[in-house]
Amino acid sequence: MTDLSALDGATIAFDLDGTLVDSAPDLIGTLNVVLQQEGIAPLPLDEARPFIGHGARRLIERGFAAQGRPLPAERIPELFERFIAHYNDHSADLTRPYPGVVDCLTQMKAAGARLAVCTNKLTGLSTPILERLDLARFFNAVVGADSAPAPKPDPRHLIFAVEAAGGRIERAVMVGDASTDAGAARAAKAPLILVSFGYTEIPAVELAPDILVDHYDQMANACVRLLTACPAQS
Repeated sequence: MTDLSALDGATIAFDLDGTLVDSAPDLIGTLNVVLQQEGIAPLPLDEARPFIGHGARRLIERGFAAQGRPLPAERIPELFERFIAHYNDHSADLTRPYPGVVDCLTQMKAAGARLAVCTNKLTGLSTPILERLDLARFFNAVVGADSAPAPKPDPRHLIFAVEAAGGRIERAVMVGDASTDAGAARAAKAPLILVSFGYTEIPAVELAPDILVDHYDQMANACVRLLTACPAQS
């Protein structure tokens, strides 16, 4: 069994969509409801999946543009409100944790790690999903883009999330799936793990993570390797 003692006192910050949970069916389902309300054909799940990760407004913009209907700026607030109203009631209909997530978080918590969610989704949308999927109990902090000084890839989001969990960025690891996560980690000078199964237009391997993980049964060991290679600064 892997020695997880290096996790004691460290903070592991996870992105949410495409990293901890496969939320694409509910996010794209809600986008398609809004498109259909506007008389526009829905998008196939696989085509729209890479649009996730930059917040709901950007998802809406990209969804409309993909169907040849770019949005004027003045329409976005109204469509955003419609999106949120529907999504809030359906955010965990089909959303599920990725395989191995629960076991991984259980191991990390038992080893003494602090855990945070650092997501560009709104905090008020993120927390109910974690609660409905029985994941909230693992996390010391949940910080959406609206609760941070600026959203990822700004490093202040990651730093704020780590500190909200009671940790220090010097002893933290960012786990994500996309360029926003990579950008935040690099700018904050934090080690970076990316998952290979998330939502990204740029393949995760091309974002040059310190470690690329294919399954959550590899995650705890990957964090230990990075924390051992980058010991806490004095």
